[in-house]
Amino acid sequence: MGGGATRLYNTLTQTFSGSSSPLSLPPSYLSPHQPALTNLDSDFCLQQKNSPVCPLDPVELLQQCEEALRDRPPHLQRNFVYIDHGDDVASVPIRVMQWNILAQALGVGVDNFVRCPLEALSWSRRRSLILEEILAYRPHILCLQEVDHYYDTFQPVLANLGYSSHFCPKPWSPCLDVEGNSGPDGCALFFDESRFELLDSVNIRLSAMMIPTNQVAVVTTLRCRSSGRCVCVAATHLKARSGWEWFRSAQGSDLLWHLQNLVQELGGGNSNVKVPLLICGDFNAVPSEEVYRRFATSPLGLDSAYKKLSQDGVSEPEYTTWKIRGTGECCCTLDYIWYTKDTLRVDAVLDMLDEKQIGPNRLPSYSYPSDHLSLVCDFSFREKE
Repeated sequence: MGGGATRLYNTLTQTFSGSSSPLSLPPSYLSPHQPALTNLDSDFCLQQKNSPVCPLDPVELLQQCEEALRDRPPHLQRNFVYIDHGDDVASVPIRVMQWNILAQALGVGVDNFVRCPLEALSWSRRRSLILEEILAYRPHILCLQEVDHYYDTFQPVLANLGYSSHFCPKPWSPCLDVEGNSGPDGCALFFDESRFELLDSVNIRLSAMMIPTNQVAVVTTLRCRSSGRCVCVAATHLKARSGWEWFRSAQGSDLLWHLQNLVQELGGGNSNVKVPLLICGDFNAVPSEEVYRRFATSPLGLDSAYKKLSQDGVSEPEYTTWKIRGTGECCCTLDYIWYTKDTLRVDAVLDMLDEKQIGPNRLPSYSYPSDHLSLVCDFSFREKE
């Protein structure tokens, strides 16, 4: 067994059977908030008579991941950068992961990654790499975009790891135009049920100039079980491509409007009540765009967590995506984790892969399953004033 497969095997073994796992296994396969699942991916199921649900078989999953990753290069190492807050003692950290995982149908049928071997885009390989990335960092809150294998893979697998989740598909997903697709892609938000209690969740179809668009957001309100404090989390994916900057700005304004109303409602109409807020997403916008400025200057008091990696504290990373398509090479920052700086603080940020690690063929690759890098941060609640 190769080194990467061994790490994945050990991680999954601890996840499913180790008593030290931070995520407790749920008492039942489905939470009350999730629909009964049918037509599950047979790769992840044990066929059971008279049962509409096929529970995950950990042994089978481990064997499949081991086989899929056996010949891949070593796992790409990333490290956390810890933020010095002086003598302040942090509360129990909340780990948040933001990641556009690359829809399988788009990766093989639309995006034209000319330097990525077709074998590296196979779902069996990418599925194992995506799960490995999630399990390596074990987030308490996980926000994903371009999810087109929610019902047959991510919902059942992560439910068995103690996550509850909500999914919002795009109304007109381009995945549906690809032969052999697995359904529409969309945004999915997962949270660790041992850490958080669900208060509310809503799916939003974003508008631009009062016109409904093809982009969506999942907004979930959670209560931390240990502290009793609430946090509102949004996962979104704005319109792609150059020339649509005004459209993204309008979509961002619409999302901010929804979030401002929600925060006001949670605060009982009292503007002095500060509600912690996290907004994770692929904004498809570089920091110079208007939509970025709208979030940075919002009355919600937002800041971008990944600026903590910069020496000046005000610059975003050089890139969160690096790919080569038929139209050329793209290296830029499009992904963000926004947070309310009056109620939350950043305690640690996962650093970015460097150019040597990414390699000359860029992303995706045999080593990394998406054209976007995952963003991972540890947050803690600030003391109430």
